[in-house]
Amino acid sequence: MLEHIVDLGSIIIADIVLSGDNALIIGMAAAGLAPELRKKAILYGMVVAAVLRVVFAVIATKLLGIPGLLLVGALLLYWVCWTLYKEIRAHTDEKALHELEAAEDPEEGYTGKPRRTLKQALISITIADVSMSLDNVLAVAAIADGDTNKLIFGLALAILLMAFAATLIMKLLTRYPWISWLGLVVLIYVATEMLYRGIFDKTNGILAFLSSSGVAG
Repeated sequence: MLEHIVDLGSIIIADIVLSGDNALIIGMAAAGLAPELRKKAILYGMVVAAVLRVVFAVIATKLLGIPGLLLVGALLLYWVCWTLYKEIRAHTDEKALHELEAAEDPEEGYTGKPRRTLKQALISITIADVSMSLDNVLAVAAIADGDTNKLIFGLALAILLMAFAATLIMKLLTRYPWISWLGLVVLIYVATEMLYRGIFDKTNGILAFLSSSGVAG
């Protein structure tokens, strides 16, 4: 029971600390719209970002069960850790908070006649969400470790948080930077554990795969 709670907590932390780049892109796109369209754009962007994480993560969970891919996933997750480290150092959360607050304030951002339709803005946000959600996929799928129910439960809460409390989350991460650092530590631990299993696991490890291939040969 405790292990499940720890895993769900890790999933939520990872999803939140990796949401800064999503929030930044969505905030910038929304701030360029007329004030009456911004809330719709922000809500849409956050929901799409969260749903994409669920869909991609379920797919990734299946793929990580293939021998050899666990090791590749570990190396990619280390890359995610490096990206998160650079974002923390670059104060991405503070920039995202500024953009979201500008988008939510009708007197800030772009206030003239609409330069493009809401549909055009949403298409741009969706494209950005696809590219920005891939890092979350690796992290969440690795923590869930094949448990689809755990994966969907943990991300369902993240959907609610990102869709309805994006600005609050960015304020939280900006005020308490240690949360982001905690998330980084969690991801490094998960990546290291995945690396070990990717090499030595008797079922999906690369050594077991090479050994079986040698026997087959």
